[in-house]
Amino acid sequence: MTFAELIWGMFVFFFWFMAIWIFIQIFADIFRRRDLSGGWKAVWIVLLIALPFLGALIYVIARPRMTEQDKEDLDKAMEVQRRMQGYSPADEIAKLNALKESGQITAEEYDKLKARAMMDI
Repeated sequence: MTFAELIWGMFVFFFWFMAIWIFIQIFADIFRRRDLSGGWKAVWIVLLIALPFLGALIYVIARPRMTEQDKEDLDKAMEVQRRMQGYSPADEIAKLNALKESGQITAEEYDKLKARAMMDI
């Protein structure tokens, strides 16, 4: 085995590893989504099995950038991160009160942000 064959073999191995990982991620995304009905999930799965690379490309292009479910998941992840960093709603409200008193935010903005901070409890 020459050095070039070794490099080519490694390239092919990593290509297939990457391709398989992409398909795993797409299948997981299809099954995780709540905005697709069972029929549409079945259509995507059949397309991915029948035409794997073309189906994956079509799915990546056709998928919306951010669904409501993605926004909910992002909000949950941010909440967990804030709690791990020692986030406190009381501290947040104190900061908001200081901003309101200094005139940097209006009373309406204060009420809206205070309600959001209280939801994080």
